[in-house]
Amino acid sequence: MKVIICGAGQVGWQIARHLSGERNDVTVVDSNPDLVRRATDTLDVQGIAGFASYPDVLEKAGARDADMIIAATHSDEVNMVTCQVAHSVFAIPRKVARLRSQSYLTAIYSDLYRRDHMPIDVVISPEREVAEAAQQRLSAPAAFDTERFLQGDAQLLGLTIDDDCPIVNTPLRQLSDLFSTLRAVVVGVRREGTLFAPEPGDQLFAGDSCYVVVHHEDIRRTLEIFGKSLRKQERVVVIGGGNVGLAVASALEKRTERIRAKVIERDRRRAERAADALERTIVLHGDGLDAALLAEAGIDRADAVLCVTDDDKTNMLAAVRAKAAGCPMAIALVNDPTMVPLMEPLGVDAYINPRATTVSSILRHIRHGRVRSVYSIGDAEAEVIEAEVLSTSSLAGKMIREIDFPEGVLVGAVRKGDKVVKITGDLRIEDGDRVVIFALAKDVAQVERLLQVSIDFF
Repeated sequence: MKVIICGAGQVGWQIARHLSGERNDVTVVDSNPDLVRRATDTLDVQGIAGFASYPDVLEKAGARDADMIIAATHSDEVNMVTCQVAHSVFAIPRKVARLRSQSYLTAIYSDLYRRDHMPIDVVISPEREVAEAAQQRLSAPAAFDTERFLQGDAQLLGLTIDDDCPIVNTPLRQLSDLFSTLRAVVVGVRREGTLFAPEPGDQLFAGDSCYVVVHHEDIRRTLEIFGKSLRKQERVVVIGGGNVGLAVASALEKRTERIRAKVIERDRRRAERAADALERTIVLHGDGLDAALLAEAGIDRADAVLCVTDDDKTNMLAAVRAKAAGCPMAIALVNDPTMVPLMEPLGVDAYINPRATTVSSILRHIRHGRVRSVYSIGDAEAEVIEAEVLSTSSLAGKMIREIDFPEGVLVGAVRKGDKVVKITGDLRIEDGDRVVIFALAKDVAQVERLLQVSIDFF
Protein backbone atom coordinates (compact mmCIF):
# COMPACT_ATOMS: atom_id res chain seq x y z
CA MET A 1 0.00 0.00 0.00
CA LYS A 2 1.42 3.37 -1.04
CA VAL A 3 0.49 6.23 1.30
CA ILE A 4 1.38 9.93 1.23
CA ILE A 5 1.20 11.75 4.57
CA CYS A 6 1.11 15.53 4.36
CA GLY A 7 2.30 17.12 7.57
CA ALA A 8 5.22 15.80 9.60
CA GLY A 9 4.19 17.19 12.99
CA GLN A 10 3.37 14.95 15.94
CA VAL A 11 0.18 13.58 14.37
CA GLY A 12 1.71 12.99 10.95
CA TRP A 13 4.81 11.43 12.47
CA GLN A 14 2.78 9.01 14.58
CA ILE A 15 0.63 7.97 11.61
CA ALA A 16 3.76 7.46 9.52
CA ARG A 17 5.28 5.33 12.28
CA HIS A 18 2.24 3.07 12.44
CA LEU A 19 1.80 2.63 8.70
CA SER A 20 5.50 2.21 7.88
CA GLY A 21 5.75 -0.36 10.67
CA GLU A 22 3.14 -2.40 8.81
CA ARG A 23 5.43 -2.40 5.77
CA ASN A 24 3.47 0.13 3.76
CA ASP A 25 5.29 2.38 1.29
CA VAL A 26 5.03 5.75 3.10
CA THR A 27 6.14 9.19 1.92
CA VAL A 28 6.02 12.19 4.25
CA VAL A 29 5.58 15.73 2.89
CA ASP A 30 6.13 18.92 4.91
CA SER A 31 7.22 22.49 4.20
CA ASN A 32 9.65 22.27 7.14
CA PRO A 33 12.80 20.39 6.05
CA ASP A 34 13.76 19.70 9.68
CA LEU A 35 10.52 17.82 10.32
CA VAL A 36 10.97 15.84 7.11
CA ARG A 37 14.52 14.98 8.16
CA ARG A 38 13.34 13.83 11.57
CA ALA A 39 10.81 11.50 9.93
CA THR A 40 13.28 10.01 7.46
CA ASP A 41 15.98 9.62 10.13
CA THR A 42 13.76 7.82 12.64
CA LEU A 43 11.28 5.96 10.42
CA ASP A 44 11.39 3.74 7.35
CA VAL A 45 9.79 6.41 5.16
CA GLN A 46 10.68 8.68 2.27
CA GLY A 47 10.50 12.44 2.68
CA ILE A 48 9.77 15.42 0.45
CA ALA A 49 10.23 19.03 1.59
CA GLY A 50 7.63 21.33 0.03
CA PHE A 51 4.05 22.56 0.16
CA ALA A 52 1.69 19.59 0.18
CA SER A 53 -0.94 21.30 -1.98
CA TYR A 54 1.47 21.93 -4.88
CA PRO A 55 0.95 19.41 -7.72
CA ASP A 56 4.68 19.23 -8.49
CA VAL A 57 5.43 18.37 -4.83
CA LEU A 58 2.80 15.63 -4.82
CA GLU A 59 4.21 14.38 -8.11
CA LYS A 60 7.63 14.00 -6.47
CA ALA A 61 5.98 12.19 -3.57
CA GLY A 62 4.62 9.56 -5.95
CA ALA A 63 1.00 10.68 -6.20
CA ARG A 64 0.60 9.11 -9.66
CA ASP A 65 0.37 5.62 -8.17
CA ALA A 66 -0.54 6.37 -4.53
CA ASP A 67 -3.42 4.48 -2.91
CA MET A 68 -4.11 7.01 -0.17
CA ILE A 69 -3.29 10.54 0.92
CA ILE A 70 -3.63 11.81 4.49
CA ALA A 71 -3.66 15.61 4.76
CA ALA A 72 -2.75 16.45 8.37
CA THR A 73 -0.98 19.80 8.11
CA HIS A 74 -1.83 22.65 10.51
CA SER A 75 -3.82 24.47 7.82
CA ASP A 76 -7.40 23.47 6.96
CA GLU A 77 -7.12 25.21 3.60
CA VAL A 78 -3.94 23.35 2.68
CA ASN A 79 -5.52 20.05 3.69
CA MET A 80 -8.64 20.69 1.59
CA VAL A 81 -6.71 21.87 -1.48
CA THR A 82 -4.35 18.91 -1.12
CA CYS A 83 -7.28 16.50 -1.28
CA GLN A 84 -8.76 18.38 -4.24
CA VAL A 85 -5.47 18.21 -6.16
CA ALA A 86 -5.03 14.55 -5.19
CA HIS A 87 -8.48 13.83 -6.65
CA SER A 88 -8.52 16.05 -9.73
CA VAL A 89 -4.92 15.75 -10.89
CA PHE A 90 -3.79 12.36 -9.62
CA ALA A 91 -7.04 10.41 -9.01
CA ILE A 92 -5.84 9.10 -5.66
CA PRO A 93 -8.68 6.81 -4.55
CA ARG A 94 -8.64 7.44 -0.77
CA LYS A 95 -8.36 10.93 0.75
CA VAL A 96 -8.33 11.79 4.46
CA ALA A 97 -8.22 15.37 5.79
CA ARG A 98 -7.85 16.86 9.26
CA LEU A 99 -10.06 19.96 9.59
CA ARG A 100 -10.38 22.26 12.61
CA SER A 101 -12.58 25.18 11.53
CA GLN A 102 -16.14 24.83 12.74
CA SER A 103 -17.36 26.70 9.67
CA TYR A 104 -15.88 24.11 7.32
CA LEU A 105 -17.14 21.25 9.48
CA THR A 106 -20.67 22.64 9.58
CA ALA A 107 -20.73 22.86 5.79
CA ILE A 108 -19.21 19.42 5.32
CA TYR A 109 -21.58 17.69 7.74
CA SER A 110 -24.63 19.43 6.28
CA ASP A 111 -26.51 19.08 3.01
CA LEU A 112 -24.44 21.96 1.63
CA TYR A 113 -21.55 19.58 1.15
CA ARG A 114 -21.22 17.61 -2.04
CA ARG A 115 -18.42 15.11 -2.39
CA ASP A 116 -17.84 16.00 -6.04
CA HIS A 117 -17.20 19.60 -5.00
CA MET A 118 -14.72 18.79 -2.20
CA PRO A 119 -13.62 15.17 -2.58
CA ILE A 120 -12.65 14.14 0.96
CA ASP A 121 -13.50 10.57 1.92
CA VAL A 122 -12.87 10.92 5.65
CA VAL A 123 -12.87 14.16 7.67
CA ILE A 124 -11.12 14.10 11.02
CA SER A 125 -12.03 16.89 13.44
CA PRO A 126 -9.58 17.00 16.38
CA GLU A 127 -11.98 19.16 18.36
CA ARG A 128 -14.86 16.72 17.92
CA GLU A 129 -12.64 13.76 18.77
CA VAL A 130 -11.35 15.51 21.88
CA ALA A 131 -14.90 16.43 22.87
CA GLU A 132 -15.89 12.77 22.54
CA ALA A 133 -12.87 11.79 24.66
CA ALA A 134 -13.91 14.36 27.28
CA GLN A 135 -17.36 12.83 27.47
CA GLN A 136 -15.80 9.40 27.94
CA ARG A 137 -13.76 10.77 30.85
CA LEU A 138 -16.88 12.25 32.41
CA SER A 139 -18.73 8.94 32.02
CA ALA A 140 -15.93 7.14 33.93
CA PRO A 141 -14.97 9.73 36.57
CA ALA A 142 -12.93 7.27 38.63
CA ALA A 143 -10.52 6.66 35.71
CA PHE A 144 -7.72 8.97 34.59
CA ASP A 145 -7.72 7.46 31.11
CA THR A 146 -10.29 5.49 29.14
CA GLU A 147 -10.91 4.17 25.63
CA ARG A 148 -13.49 1.80 24.12
CA PHE A 149 -12.74 -1.36 22.13
CA LEU A 150 -14.69 -4.18 20.48
CA GLN A 151 -17.44 -1.75 19.47
CA GLY A 152 -17.91 -0.69 23.08
CA ASP A 153 -18.03 -4.21 24.56
CA ALA A 154 -14.65 -3.69 26.26
CA GLN A 155 -13.13 -0.61 27.82
CA LEU A 156 -9.63 0.39 28.86
CA LEU A 157 -9.59 2.09 32.27
CA GLY A 158 -6.63 3.89 33.80
CA LEU A 159 -6.94 3.62 37.60
CA THR A 160 -4.78 5.02 40.38
CA ILE A 161 -4.16 2.67 43.32
CA ASP A 162 -4.97 4.43 46.58
CA ASP A 163 -3.94 3.44 50.11
CA ASP A 164 -7.40 2.07 50.83
CA CYS A 165 -7.63 -0.04 47.65
CA PRO A 166 -8.97 -3.49 48.71
CA ILE A 167 -6.56 -5.40 46.47
CA VAL A 168 -3.37 -3.50 47.31
CA ASN A 169 -0.39 -5.84 47.94
CA THR A 170 -2.33 -8.73 46.38
CA PRO A 171 -0.63 -10.83 43.64
CA LEU A 172 -2.53 -10.43 40.38
CA ARG A 173 -2.94 -14.19 39.94
CA GLN A 174 -5.02 -14.24 43.12
CA LEU A 175 -7.52 -11.85 41.58
CA SER A 176 -8.63 -14.62 39.22
CA ASP A 177 -9.23 -16.90 42.21
CA LEU A 178 -11.00 -14.24 44.26
CA PHE A 179 -13.19 -12.99 41.39
CA SER A 180 -13.57 -16.04 39.16
CA THR A 181 -16.23 -14.56 36.87
CA LEU A 182 -14.70 -11.07 36.50
CA ARG A 183 -13.81 -10.24 32.90
CA ALA A 184 -11.00 -7.78 33.61
CA VAL A 185 -7.24 -7.92 33.03
CA VAL A 186 -4.55 -5.61 34.43
CA VAL A 187 -2.43 -5.12 31.32
CA GLY A 188 -0.12 -2.28 32.36
CA VAL A 189 1.28 -0.74 35.54
CA ARG A 190 3.12 2.55 35.96
CA ARG A 191 5.35 2.63 39.04
CA GLU A 192 7.72 5.48 39.85
CA GLY A 193 7.37 6.78 36.29
CA THR A 194 8.06 3.45 34.56
CA LEU A 195 5.36 1.63 32.58
CA PHE A 196 5.51 -2.19 32.41
CA ALA A 197 3.34 -5.21 31.65
CA PRO A 198 2.87 -7.07 34.97
CA GLU A 199 3.57 -10.74 35.62
CA PRO A 200 0.96 -12.93 37.40
CA GLY A 201 2.99 -12.76 40.61
CA ASP A 202 3.29 -8.97 40.61
CA GLN A 203 1.41 -6.95 43.21
CA LEU A 204 -0.21 -3.54 43.03
CA PHE A 205 1.08 -0.97 45.50
CA ALA A 206 -0.38 2.31 46.70
CA GLY A 207 0.69 5.05 44.31
CA ASP A 208 0.73 2.78 41.25
CA SER A 209 -1.27 3.67 38.17
CA CYS A 210 -2.65 0.67 36.33
CA TYR A 211 -4.42 0.06 33.02
CA VAL A 212 -7.25 -2.47 33.07
CA VAL A 213 -9.20 -3.88 30.11
CA VAL A 214 -12.74 -4.60 31.30
CA HIS A 215 -15.91 -6.03 29.80
CA HIS A 216 -18.46 -3.22 29.74
CA GLU A 217 -20.85 -5.21 31.93
CA ASP A 218 -18.16 -5.59 34.60
CA ILE A 219 -17.03 -1.94 34.81
CA ARG A 220 -19.03 -1.14 37.94
CA ARG A 221 -17.83 -4.28 39.73
CA THR A 222 -14.22 -3.65 38.68
CA LEU A 223 -14.30 -0.10 40.01
CA GLU A 224 -15.67 -1.38 43.33
CA ILE A 225 -12.91 -4.00 43.53
CA PHE A 226 -10.32 -1.26 43.00
CA GLY A 227 -11.95 0.86 45.69
CA LYS A 228 -13.38 3.47 43.34
CA SER A 229 -16.74 5.08 43.97
CA LEU A 230 -19.22 5.73 41.17
CA ARG A 231 -20.18 9.39 41.21
CA LYS A 232 -23.01 10.85 39.19
CA GLN A 233 -22.04 13.84 37.09
CA GLU A 234 -24.91 16.27 37.64
CA ARG A 235 -22.99 19.57 37.77
CA VAL A 236 -20.07 20.24 35.41
CA VAL A 237 -17.97 23.38 34.95
CA VAL A 238 -16.20 23.70 31.58
CA ILE A 239 -13.26 26.11 31.49
CA GLY A 240 -12.71 27.14 27.88
CA GLY A 241 -15.50 28.01 25.47
CA GLY A 242 -13.67 27.35 22.22
CA ASN A 243 -14.53 24.58 19.78
CA VAL A 244 -13.81 21.79 22.29
CA GLY A 245 -15.61 23.40 25.21
CA LEU A 246 -18.58 24.31 23.04
CA ALA A 247 -18.80 20.77 21.64
CA VAL A 248 -18.68 19.26 25.13
CA ALA A 249 -21.34 21.64 26.48
CA SER A 250 -23.59 20.95 23.48
CA ALA A 251 -23.25 17.21 24.00
CA LEU A 252 -24.04 17.55 27.72
CA GLU A 253 -27.22 19.45 26.83
CA LYS A 254 -28.32 16.60 24.57
CA ARG A 255 -27.94 13.89 27.20
CA THR A 256 -31.14 12.26 28.41
CA GLU A 257 -30.12 12.67 32.05
CA ARG A 258 -30.15 16.31 33.11
CA ILE A 259 -26.68 17.80 33.61
CA ARG A 260 -26.24 21.36 34.76
CA ALA A 261 -23.24 22.81 32.95
CA LYS A 262 -21.52 26.17 33.13
CA VAL A 263 -18.88 27.44 30.72
CA ILE A 264 -16.16 29.97 31.55
CA GLU A 265 -14.48 31.71 28.59
CA ARG A 266 -11.91 34.50 28.74
CA ASP A 267 -12.39 35.83 25.20
CA ARG A 268 -15.56 37.93 24.93
CA ARG A 269 -16.28 37.01 21.32
CA ARG A 270 -15.97 33.29 22.02
CA ALA A 271 -18.12 33.65 25.13
CA GLU A 272 -20.85 35.42 23.14
CA ARG A 273 -20.72 32.75 20.43
CA ALA A 274 -21.03 30.00 23.05
CA ALA A 275 -23.94 31.79 24.74
CA ASP A 276 -25.76 32.06 21.42
CA ALA A 277 -25.16 28.40 20.54
CA LEU A 278 -26.13 26.89 23.90
CA GLU A 279 -29.68 26.73 25.21
CA ARG A 280 -29.57 25.62 28.86
CA THR A 281 -25.90 26.23 29.68
CA ILE A 282 -24.79 29.33 31.58
CA VAL A 283 -21.77 31.05 29.97
CA LEU A 284 -19.56 33.26 32.14
CA HIS A 285 -17.10 35.71 30.61
CA GLY A 286 -13.82 35.83 32.52
CA ASP A 287 -10.58 34.10 33.49
CA GLY A 288 -10.91 30.45 34.52
CA LEU A 289 -8.04 31.00 36.98
CA ASP A 290 -9.99 33.71 38.83
CA ALA A 291 -10.98 32.30 42.22
CA ALA A 292 -13.93 34.68 42.53
CA LEU A 293 -15.29 33.66 39.12
CA LEU A 294 -14.87 29.98 39.96
CA ALA A 295 -16.82 30.58 43.15
CA GLU A 296 -19.54 32.33 41.13
CA ALA A 297 -19.69 29.27 38.87
CA GLY A 298 -20.25 27.10 41.96
CA ILE A 299 -17.03 25.15 41.62
CA ASP A 300 -17.32 23.89 45.23
CA ARG A 301 -20.68 22.25 44.39
CA ALA A 302 -19.62 20.92 40.96
CA ASP A 303 -19.12 17.19 40.41
CA ALA A 304 -16.40 17.75 37.80
CA VAL A 305 -14.41 20.50 36.11
CA LEU A 306 -13.21 20.12 32.53
CA CYS A 307 -10.30 22.41 31.60
CA VAL A 308 -10.11 22.62 27.80
CA THR A 309 -8.51 25.95 26.89
CA ASP A 310 -5.82 26.05 24.19
CA ASP A 311 -3.04 26.44 26.79
CA ASP A 312 -1.73 23.41 28.71
CA LYS A 313 -0.44 25.41 31.67
CA THR A 314 -3.75 27.23 32.07
CA ASN A 315 -5.58 23.90 32.00
CA MET A 316 -3.32 22.37 34.65
CA LEU A 317 -3.45 25.41 36.93
CA ALA A 318 -7.21 25.79 36.53
CA ALA A 319 -7.65 22.12 37.43
CA VAL A 320 -5.48 22.57 40.55
CA ARG A 321 -7.41 25.68 41.61
CA ALA A 322 -10.74 23.93 41.10
CA LYS A 323 -9.60 20.98 43.22
CA ALA A 324 -8.41 23.35 45.93
CA ALA A 325 -11.84 24.98 45.90
CA GLY A 326 -13.54 21.65 46.58
CA CYS A 327 -14.30 20.13 43.16
CA PRO A 328 -13.82 16.33 43.46
CA MET A 329 -12.98 15.62 39.81
CA ALA A 330 -10.63 17.64 37.56
CA ILE A 331 -9.90 16.78 33.91
CA ALA A 332 -7.28 18.72 31.94
CA LEU A 333 -6.55 18.91 28.22
CA VAL A 334 -2.79 18.41 27.83
CA ASN A 335 -1.03 18.58 24.46
CA ASP A 336 2.49 18.21 25.87
CA PRO A 337 2.92 14.59 27.06
CA THR A 338 5.93 15.56 29.21
CA MET A 339 3.47 17.36 31.52
CA VAL A 340 1.49 14.18 32.23
CA PRO A 341 3.83 13.03 35.08
CA LEU A 342 2.96 16.29 36.87
CA MET A 343 -0.72 15.33 37.07
CA GLU A 344 -0.49 13.10 40.14
CA PRO A 345 1.65 15.45 42.29
CA LEU A 346 -0.71 18.32 41.37
CA GLY A 347 -3.81 16.27 42.14
CA VAL A 348 -5.28 16.38 38.61
CA ASP A 349 -7.52 13.32 38.22
CA ALA A 350 -7.54 12.75 34.45
CA TYR A 351 -6.20 14.15 31.21
CA ILE A 352 -6.97 14.18 27.50
CA ASN A 353 -4.15 14.01 24.96
CA PRO A 354 -5.42 15.52 21.67
CA ARG A 355 -2.54 14.08 19.68
CA ALA A 356 -3.18 10.50 20.81
CA THR A 357 -6.92 10.97 20.29
CA THR A 358 -6.48 12.30 16.75
CA VAL A 359 -3.96 9.61 15.80
CA SER A 360 -6.28 6.87 17.08
CA SER A 361 -9.20 8.38 15.17
CA ILE A 362 -7.29 8.60 11.89
CA LEU A 363 -6.07 5.01 12.19
CA ARG A 364 -9.57 3.82 13.07
CA HIS A 365 -11.06 5.51 10.00
CA ILE A 366 -8.45 4.51 7.45
CA ARG A 367 -8.09 0.88 8.46
CA HIS A 368 -10.49 -1.62 7.01
CA GLY A 369 -8.40 -4.71 7.49
CA ARG A 370 -7.44 -6.82 10.48
CA VAL A 371 -6.24 -4.02 12.77
CA ARG A 372 -9.41 -2.24 13.85
CA SER A 373 -8.11 0.25 16.39
CA VAL A 374 -4.92 1.53 18.01
CA TYR A 375 -4.76 3.60 21.20
CA SER A 376 -1.53 5.24 22.34
CA ILE A 377 -0.74 5.34 26.07
CA GLY A 378 1.30 8.08 27.68
CA ASP A 379 4.03 9.61 25.57
CA ALA A 380 3.77 6.80 22.98
CA GLU A 381 5.11 4.43 25.67
CA ALA A 382 2.68 1.66 24.82
CA GLU A 383 -0.22 0.82 22.52
CA VAL A 384 -3.47 -1.05 22.89
CA ILE A 385 -4.24 -2.77 19.60
CA GLU A 386 -7.55 -4.30 18.54
CA ALA A 387 -7.21 -6.76 15.67
CA GLU A 388 -8.92 -9.69 14.02
CA VAL A 389 -6.93 -12.92 14.06
CA LEU A 390 -6.07 -14.31 10.63
CA SER A 391 -5.94 -18.01 9.87
CA THR A 392 -2.28 -17.48 8.91
CA SER A 393 -1.46 -15.75 12.21
CA SER A 394 0.83 -17.54 14.61
CA LEU A 395 -1.82 -16.84 17.28
CA ALA A 396 -4.52 -18.90 15.56
CA GLY A 397 -5.17 -22.33 17.07
CA LYS A 398 -2.99 -21.76 20.15
CA MET A 399 -3.87 -21.34 23.79
CA ILE A 400 -2.75 -18.03 25.25
CA ARG A 401 -0.21 -19.76 27.47
CA GLU A 402 1.39 -21.34 24.35
CA ILE A 403 1.91 -18.05 22.49
CA ASP A 404 5.45 -16.67 22.60
CA PHE A 405 4.57 -13.07 23.52
CA PRO A 406 7.36 -10.64 24.40
CA GLU A 407 7.55 -9.67 28.11
CA GLY A 408 5.86 -6.33 27.45
CA VAL A 409 2.72 -7.83 25.85
CA LEU A 410 -0.55 -8.99 27.40
CA VAL A 411 -3.94 -9.99 25.99
CA GLY A 412 -6.65 -7.83 27.54
CA ALA A 413 -9.82 -9.09 25.87
CA VAL A 414 -11.02 -11.64 23.31
CA ARG A 415 -14.34 -11.68 21.51
CA LYS A 416 -15.55 -14.91 19.96
CA GLY A 417 -18.52 -14.24 17.73
CA ASP A 418 -20.65 -11.79 19.67
CA LYS A 419 -19.39 -12.78 23.13
CA VAL A 420 -16.44 -11.33 25.07
CA VAL A 421 -14.93 -14.19 27.06
CA LYS A 422 -12.84 -14.31 30.24
CA ILE A 423 -9.09 -14.38 29.67
CA THR A 424 -7.32 -17.52 30.94
CA GLY A 425 -4.11 -19.25 29.98
CA ASP A 426 -6.15 -22.13 28.54
CA LEU A 427 -8.21 -19.89 26.25
CA ARG A 428 -7.61 -20.90 22.63
CA ILE A 429 -7.38 -18.12 20.03
CA GLU A 430 -9.11 -19.06 16.78
CA ASP A 431 -9.30 -17.64 13.27
CA GLY A 432 -11.77 -14.75 13.22
CA ASP A 433 -11.51 -13.91 16.93
CA ARG A 434 -11.11 -10.25 17.83
CA VAL A 435 -8.31 -9.59 20.31
CA VAL A 436 -7.30 -6.54 22.34
CA ILE A 437 -3.57 -6.56 23.06
CA PHE A 438 -1.46 -4.27 25.26
CA ALA A 439 2.12 -3.84 24.01
CA LEU A 440 4.99 -1.66 25.17
CA ALA A 441 6.35 0.49 22.34
CA LYS A 442 9.44 -1.68 21.89
CA ASP A 443 7.27 -4.77 21.36
CA VAL A 444 4.68 -3.37 18.95
CA ALA A 445 6.56 -4.56 15.84
CA GLN A 446 6.75 -8.10 17.27
CA VAL A 447 2.99 -8.06 17.95
CA GLU A 448 2.35 -7.01 14.37
CA ARG A 449 4.49 -9.91 13.15
CA LEU A 450 2.56 -12.32 15.39
CA LEU A 451 -0.71 -11.02 14.04
CA GLN A 452 0.66 -11.09 10.48
CA VAL A 453 -1.58 -8.14 9.80
CA SER A 454 -2.92 -7.78 6.31
CA ILE A 455 -4.14 -4.21 5.91
CA ASP A 456 -6.86 -3.53 3.36
CA PHE A 457 -7.99 0.04 2.91
CA PHE A 458 -11.42 1.23 1.76
